[in-house]
Amino acid sequence: MTAFAPPSGDKHETEEGSAFAPRFDADGLVTAVVTDAADGTLLMLAHMNADALSKTLETGIAHYWSRSRKALWKKGETSGNLQQVVEIRTDCDQDAIQLSVKVAGVDATCHTGRRSCFYRTVALVDGRAVLEDDGSKPLFDPRTVYSGRP
Repeated sequence: MTAFAPPSGDKHETEEGSAFAPRFDADGLVTAVVTDAADGTLLMLAHMNADALSKTLETGIAHYWSRSRKALWKKGETSGNLQQVVEIRTDCDQDAIQLSVKVAGVDATCHTGRRSCFYRTVALVDGRAVLEDDGSKPLFDPRTVYSGRP
């Protein structure tokens, strides 16, 4: 497992220093924002624990922590749409990271078969917030791909 520097408590070191010291939350997770390396499209938001972040750094393939399954998750292992990491960034206080990735397979990231998990917009209609589909169509059939998955 990759060793991270422990958070120093020194604001200047955290914000300006060279030590990567991710600040995991009380559940041991850090938020990961995932974008497409080629065009910057927002693909997904996920969480990583220390193991997932270490495996991502060591292999160059994105790994996450599934909060619902409570398990390590190699993104794209079932669908074939692995995320090859091009670059990792952290925010100023190191409590969130951004992964810039190149998606393999049919270039779909969402479990619904779409390229991005962000395929709906929020609009205000007659004083109510509603979701509107942006027209993105699935690139694969999730029922077929995930049929044997719990």
